Amino acid sequence: MATELLSPLIPHQQRRRALAVVVAAPLHALLLAAVAFSRSPVAAPASSSRLVDLTLLAGARGKGAVCLDGTPPGYHLRRGFGSGAHNWLVFLEGGGWCNTTQSCSERKMTNFGSSKYMGAVNFTGILSNDHTENPDFYNWNTVVIRYCDGASFAGDAEGGDLDGTKLFFRGLRIWKAVVDELMGKGMDAAKQALLTGCSAGSLAALLHCDNFHGRFPHEVSVKCLSDAGFFIDEKDLSGERSMRSLISGVVHLQNVKEVLPNDCLQKKDPTECFFPAELIKGITTPTFILNSDYDSWQIRNILAPNGSYPGQEWSSCKADIRNCSCAQLDVLHGFKKKLVSELKVAEDNKDWGLFIDSCFTHCQTPFDITWNSPISPRLGNKSISEAVGDWYFDRRQNAKQIDCEYPCNPTCSSLLPTA
Repeated sequence: MATELLSPLIPHQQRRRALAVVVAAPLHALLLAAVAFSRSPVAAPASSSRLVDLTLLAGARGKGAVCLDGTPPGYHLRRGFGSGAHNWLVFLEGGGWCNTTQSCSERKMTNFGSSKYMGAVNFTGILSNDHTENPDFYNWNTVVIRYCDGASFAGDAEGGDLDGTKLFFRGLRIWKAVVDELMGKGMDAAKQALLTGCSAGSLAALLHCDNFHGRFPHEVSVKCLSDAGFFIDEKDLSGERSMRSLISGVVHLQNVKEVLPNDCLQKKDPTECFFPAELIKGITTPTFILNSDYDSWQIRNILAPNGSYPGQEWSSCKADIRNCSCAQLDVLHGFKKKLVSELKVAEDNKDWGLFIDSCFTHCQTPFDITWNSPISPRLGNKSISEAVGDWYFDRRQNAKQIDCEYPCNPTCSSLLPTA
């Protein structure tokens, strides 16, 4: 089975190329469109100031830092200016995972596995250079690192493709090599830096947060922002742990152990250590977690990967939360409680920030409408952009907001699916 991965970073005309598959447990397939926005958003109109060209990593093959198909990885760099000329924002693209030879073989025929299918991208939301849309980060050096390894920039292995060629699981080498190249292009002189990402890229930001911080002198302000990457290890409605099964495949196929926290590995299986609830226990860098506690992707693919279960039909509910019955909403409220409970470590850390809204959505920083617009989701009368900026620049003491149960927040209404 295949599903279209709608990356918020890819111009609309290129999205047809973005087919990727992730196969889960043998008994059923779990579709992982981890960057898909809950409404399959239309890309903002491209303009010369928003489109940023692709740069391929120099000497990639010699470093072994290559995409699944062996092509060099790429990134997009827009230079900062004015007061932001020495500040850097690095965004890690998301796009699901691949956990079997078959799913990685199919993935390498897309822009999520090969730079052959990549092109210029449209910078919007937190990436925008428009002061009105992105008041705190608009003039920073802004980088998007493209995702072409299928393991959240974490693996270091190789395997055989179904056609007899090689598959390269080199996400960790890509991460190291691209950051090295950026340091050589001026990031080593940064005064402030922010590592972020969306979905699987957000998980990568958590995995590499402390490593990123360690690249800079101690006087540099370095922080991390996780957007829609707080995936939880929850049973689905049939009682199976589909997500754990899938992540186990990624962890073992792509050999991601090197990036996992040692304290966790001494006590638990590497698969458990790949989940954010364990990762955040060891992160020392100040981090902001942005997530919906009714995350549309997780509800559709972790909680209810199938359309129907004995005695209950879920297709309509997981397509649009307004269609859920009272009994189904009770299940979703339980999912919310589980997600919030796993954020306790972050909630208790004074240097961390939280924006946990009750909107039925997934990934909110790369889109103008959700990042900072008149109809953006709000908590404590703050948009996401305002909340993140207040936290990063220490403009307020309490940078933690957790929403009430759906449908309590009227500012979520603009994000609901339309007919």
